[in-house]
Amino acid sequence: MTDRREVWITGVGLLTCLGEGLEATWNFFERGEPPPYDDKSFSPYIVHTLGPVNFDKQIPKKSDQRQMEMWQRVGVYAAGLALGDAGIAGKPDLLDRTDMIVSAIGGERDIPVDTAILAGARKAERPGAFLNERLMNDLRPTLFLAQLPNLLAGNISLVHGVVGSSRTFLGEESAGVDAVRVAQARVAAGQSEVTLVGGASHGARWDHLLDFELGGAPLKGKFAPVWDRGPEGGIAYATLGAFLVLESADHAKARGARPRARISAVCSDRNRRQQGEIEATLGCEWDAIAAQVNRAHAAVISGASGLEPATAAERGVLAKFGLPVRNTGTYIGHGIEAQFPANLGIGCTVIEHGKLFVPLGSGDVGANPSSLSQLIVTGVGSWRGEGLALLERID
Repeated sequence: MTDRREVWITGVGLLTCLGEGLEATWNFFERGEPPPYDDKSFSPYIVHTLGPVNFDKQIPKKSDQRQMEMWQRVGVYAAGLALGDAGIAGKPDLLDRTDMIVSAIGGERDIPVDTAILAGARKAERPGAFLNERLMNDLRPTLFLAQLPNLLAGNISLVHGVVGSSRTFLGEESAGVDAVRVAQARVAAGQSEVTLVGGASHGARWDHLLDFELGGAPLKGKFAPVWDRGPEGGIAYATLGAFLVLESADHAKARGARPRARISAVCSDRNRRQQGEIEATLGCEWDAIAAQVNRAHAAVISGASGLEPATAAERGVLAKFGLPVRNTGTYIGHGIEAQFPANLGIGCTVIEHGKLFVPLGSGDVGANPSSLSQLIVTGVGSWRGEGLALLERID
């Protein structure tokens, strides 16, 4: 067996409520401002919405924008930022060989149509026949195509010219973890030289909130940091997009690319979520990388969502790690499939600046290491799936 190759992150594309790109994200952290959230537009739910975005910068054709739903525009935009950051954008010789792995969810509902159908069904003499007739006549045929998760990858290919192999993963937070895990493994094994990987989520919409309200997941009423939402807390869903360019070190060096960080390991697993199983799974993943971690120079970037019991379980495990911890969800909200790639992107800028951002909440513990060179990035799903990755500074 040949030795596994070193894998670098050479590009990061991030679009969140903190702004566009890593510089805007870090500048927000440095200002020490309270996290932006919206408790009015979808009251009683609390969400993290995007500020103004000029989608023309990454999706120049209005016709392309019109046929994309919001989550797709956000994803295509973030993918373009990542390709630009890596120095690949607009270079067909590189884009022709760039593979792609996307973590995505289904598309958005047509809220006015759904509302009219539900209102009419209550009065209909034959609700079943009424429903069939309205679904046939009221829903646009293109709606079903636009909802396909793998259309995000198709739009990235059409807009940005990424035409290598393509894969789409579904499965909430686990999809984001596994997309990165597979991308890292393929580059490390020599099956890919450069891969675009990431996802997008549009959480600030009524149909999304209704779906998760059925499980009691959304954060309602009063905002609090992720760690301090208590047993009745929940998730502040976000609209965000996050993409990474993963590249073999030799390929990056040959084209003179600047590395942001090395991604040395990605672990992913799941369990039945019985008592103690989250802790056991995360513990096994930690054991798999512990030998590579220099505790004096390491910290944790947590993807905890605020939903219980998963958040408390993760907090207990992190306490056993004994490393400084910072959570990102308090600042950017929770983007489900896109959360793990987003946290890796934020981890890159933390490593580059050599320090952690301001703690916010009782679970953000520990001071900056004397010389921060490693980050363990966690991703614990609100329903299923536990993962972590090891990021390292490249000297």
